[in-house]
Amino acid sequence: MEVLWLKSQGLEHQEICRLAGVSSNTLRQYLRLFQAGGIKKLQELNFYAPTSELQSHRCQLESYFRAHPPATLNEAAAKIEELTGLKRSPSAVGTFLNSLGMVPRRVGTIPSKADPEAQEHFRINKLEPRLEEARQGKRAVFLSMLLILSWVPFSARSGRSPACLSRPPPGEGASTCSVR
Repeated sequence: MEVLWLKSQGLEHQEICRLAGVSSNTLRQYLRLFQAGGIKKLQELNFYAPTSELQSHRCQLESYFRAHPPATLNEAAAKIEELTGLKRSPSAVGTFLNSLGMVPRRVGTIPSKADPEAQEHFRINKLEPRLEEARQGKRAVFLSMLLILSWVPFSARSGRSPACLSRPPPGEGASTCSVR
């Protein structure tokens, strides 16, 4: 609008560019747009936004990946290439999957020295009964990660240590200290 007003005042293009802070190409573009469609044409925003070729296969890929979630981006890239013929880098595939609302999940691992029988024994004989007591309101159950996040700053200020941060009694697993 400033460029148009300065032009209406009869200023030279070089002076208009200096006062408005635009290049001569931009000035000429504004004037051409105004001549072609008036103020309405100047108000239009026409930015170039490239779209991925994968968008044309979006429905097919989304239904496939919802039914068969990939374990890795490389696996997803290979499947996309197989289904569409389009080869994409893992980062491009990650961006595409993100646009579908599919976010990567961290996978937890079991320690190498885990004893499945001991874990099952703990779950059945100790954890489940305590969780049932908590459901009945007879016991409070705290997740140890929540305690670490919420109690550590408190304990640093108060000088008190929450029970789960202290060493568990011999013979008990670390997770038992978070259940009271």
